[in-house]
Amino acid sequence: MKEFMVLYMAPGAAYEAGRKNCTPEQQRESMDAWIAWMDGHEKSILDGGAPLGRTVRVDATGVSDTKNEVGGYSIVEAESHEAAAKLFGHDHPHLQMPGAWIEIVEIMDIPGM
Repeated sequence: MKEFMVLYMAPGAAYEAGRKNCTPEQQRESMDAWIAWMDGHEKSILDGGAPLGRTVRVDATGVSDTKNEVGGYSIVEAESHEAAAKLFGHDHPHLQMPGAWIEIVEIMDIPGM
């Protein structure tokens, strides 16, 4: 089995609108949908992950604030990229956010380790 980092992506404005405009009932419904999805795929989920917040960039000149479109992550296990992608059908809770998408990146073995 291979491991994959799953990145939950959306434009920053979509995340902000969701935080500002969601009622407590909508937040609860969203969490219920996530929990149901995770329960239905528990054999493939190695780490359910979490939402992600502020980003800083570190380079040779120092540290600076930056922005990206990553809103959260999970780690899953599957036979292939295609099999991992099938876990995240069009009805995945994250994809209900306008403009949202999911990126799936294979976690590679480190040679010699």
